[in-house]
Amino acid sequence: MDKKTNDLMEKCKNIEEGTVMDSCKVMLEVMAKKDVKLEDKSDETYLHMAENLSPKDVPKVLELALKVRESGEIKDTELKNTASKLIRAIEMS
Repeated sequence: MDKKTNDLMEKCKNIEEGTVMDSCKVMLEVMAKKDVKLEDKSDETYLHMAENLSPKDVPKVLELALKVRESGEIKDTELKNTASKLIRAIEMS
């Protein structure tokens, strides 16, 4: 991970801000709606993650957002924009 990613992950550790949590939930819901598949070790669906989201899940969702934003395979503009919004919300928290 680069320094910027490490800084974002560090910011995530104690987030309880509504905007960030809302952005996480929206991104997970869009991923579920678009049936996006990323290499993820979790058997949990994105919709299930969104429904049970807690502050401790923010770093995991950030990792997903970074993968979506940087992925050359994902072309969906709505999903990429949602991932970018989440990343910005964390940067500004």
